[in-house]
Amino acid sequence: MLMENATNVRKEWSSVVDSVMHDKPKLIKRTRDRMWLSNLETMKEILDIYIFTAEKYTESDGSVTLSLNEIDLVENAPSEAEARLCMGQAIMEYAMEYYDEYQLYSKAPNRKGHVPYVFKALITDDPKKLGEDIVCQDGKN
Repeated sequence: MLMENATNVRKEWSSVVDSVMHDKPKLIKRTRDRMWLSNLETMKEILDIYIFTAEKYTESDGSVTLSLNEIDLVENAPSEAEARLCMGQAIMEYAMEYYDEYQLYSKAPNRKGHVPYVFKALITDDPKKLGEDIVCQDGKN
């Protein structure tokens, strides 16, 4: 089987980490627990299919509101570029809060599906890039 025993992993920790970093991820078992160990580049590739999308609204005062589809976040700013930056910051703040409260949030029915987006944000670790990468569609006012 592909699963490596946790006792062996612990004994050979340094070589296991080297293998994960330079070769491939590891599947590890400890009694009934199963886990995955990989480098962040592999996780980035896995999470690449998760894309943040938003409805974009131009308000009567000319400001721009973005309403994120994947997570219930809304940001308004004088321009789209500023709204994207604000949304990137809001995504990062939410991701950090989610991670801090992981036991609660990951089990809540309305937040459970946020897990891949949270880890994408945490691994990206750049609010500006998160905001720039949002795919916007014009919303209907």
